Amino acid sequence: MAITAADVNKLRQETGAGMMDCKKALVEADGNFEEAKAILRKQGQKIADKRADNATAEGVVLAHVSEDGKSGKVVAVACETEPVSKVADFQNLAMSILSNAVADHVTSKEALLAEVQADGRSLQDHITDLMGKIGEKIDVVSFETVTADKVVSYIHSNGKLGVLVGLSNTSGTDVTEVGKDVAMQIAAMKPLALDKDGIDASVIEREIEIGKDQARQEGKPEAMLEKIAMGKLNKFYKDNTLLNQEFVKDSSLTIAQLLDKTSKGLTVSSFKRVSIG
Repeated sequence: MAITAADVNKLRQETGAGMMDCKKALVEADGNFEEAKAILRKQGQKIADKRADNATAEGVVLAHVSEDGKSGKVVAVACETEPVSKVADFQNLAMSILSNAVADHVTSKEALLAEVQADGRSLQDHITDLMGKIGEKIDVVSFETVTADKVVSYIHSNGKLGVLVGLSNTSGTDVTEVGKDVAMQIAAMKPLALDKDGIDASVIEREIEIGKDQARQEGKPEAMLEKIAMGKLNKFYKDNTLLNQEFVKDSSLTIAQLLDKTSKGLTVSSFKRVSIG
């Protein structure tokens, strides 16, 4: 059957695919709209399969904190190139992904991608469709949630880095400002954990061995190696655990001291840092 410009435009409006792709799909489907849609979806899957191993170093990080300030979500949606990250369709998809997570109180990436949309298809299906339209890999590289007495979010100016901080023992104090400071600290200093209890045992063992090797190469006596390594381990904790880090705005305070100074007993219960690239 003859494929008219109106047919092509209608399919384009319904799928968002390019005009030429829509025309080719309609020709292949002999004018059947549903079959043409299926062809376009298969095209998206082919691109997804072909580009599965491609690096995704661009994209956007978005965060949302509930009205009561007790729950936050952050999502990182990545693509291959910066121009695609600025395209309205990509930006709208990222916002839709976050909206799904918020509306349905989703707590895992797997559940998020399985979210059923208005057309009965999953969110992952819609991501795959956009890959077919844009021609690049698109991936939800991170999705995290935090719940606490007070949750504060921070998105870095480049839009590719986001932080959620959960504060506890707020005692009714407005801790938004200090929460922002702590979130910016996390963004800049990349702590591995809240405190030493959050550091994996294998990491501790590795750091001790590194400390011993360094001391040994410096000619220190074998009997002193353990003590020297433990000293280096304490320095590792200070540099890599949030509550023990020096506050970047005032090195006379650790983050733990900053929080306690703001409100007695105030502390961080959890944090999430996600980035692209």
